Amino acid sequence: MFAVVRTGGKQYRVAPGDKIVVEKLDGNAGDRVTLGDVLLAGDGGSLKSTDGLTVAAEIVAQAKADKVTVFKKRRRHNYRRKKGHRQQHTILKIVAIGDQKEQKKAAAPKAEASSPAPANADGKLTKGAEQSDAAVTGKPTENPAPTENPAPTEKPAKKAAPAKAKAESGSTKNAAPAKAAAKKTPKK
Repeated sequence: MFAVVRTGGKQYRVAPGDKIVVEKLDGNAGDRVTLGDVLLAGDGGSLKSTDGLTVAAEIVAQAKADKVTVFKKRRRHNYRRKKGHRQQHTILKIVAIGDQKEQKKAAAPKAEASSPAPANADGKLTKGAEQSDAAVTGKPTENPAPTENPAPTEKPAKKAAPAKAKAESGSTKNAAPAKAAAKKTPKK
């Protein structure tokens, strides 16, 4: 079941078990509050009557939002003002909508750890075995999504440096002195 409630001038779609962040409400962590302004309620595709319907919630924490910087400036007048603000808000956990309460999720059955994990010829676990082993022990698993450019496992061998050119002949090795000698010769 879901409901749309209004609190703090905003509307929120909630279901039992959801956590929402709303404008500050009076109360401490652990207190129960009742949201009476229910705009819409439904179960699946059908709508329910909202007459007398309330939403019960529990305050998880009183917190502050991220800091907002307010900076004012007027050009060429040496006028600058900088202030900050952190809006206070309340984190709510929806406990029940009307008479429908939050259903506890059943614990997932644990995989048997006694069966040996399949291994490669190298003695390393296969990819599927790593994931099932991680699910049992609580270790993070690898990202199974394929990458566009997989990193090469080995660095390519460096290419041999090109051989230096053979020593040039004496006439082309230093052409500047030859040009200077040509300019000094008198023209006829």
